[in-house]
Amino acid sequence: MSKLLLTTALAALISTGAMAQSTAVTTGTGHGAAVQIEPEYRTKIRTYVTEHKVRPVQTREKIVVGQPVPREVELEAVPADWGPSLTNYRYVYSGERVMLVDPSTRTVVQEID
Repeated sequence: MSKLLLTTALAALISTGAMAQSTAVTTGTGHGAAVQIEPEYRTKIRTYVTEHKVRPVQTREKIVVGQPVPREVELEAVPADWGPSLTNYRYVYSGERVMLVDPSTRTVVQEID
């Protein structure tokens, strides 16, 4: 019995430590699976936009999470160094904000701050 209790306590301790070390930011819009972006990739994204002098798009409507991007806005491919979990998405740089877009629906799934 004490062996089982010790094993259970050890498993709980290990899982708590693992959760404490995980610093990924997960968000979702209710339109599909959540998007998980590690903090170091958020920094890479901001650096990429700054270094490559990505030109912001101009639209009449504000581009917001949960809403589709207008058809006339060209979606940019996500560079591989933004992280493997993001390569299936596209992005739009609008109003000093990087917006991650699901290309199949053109819906903004996350604003990268």
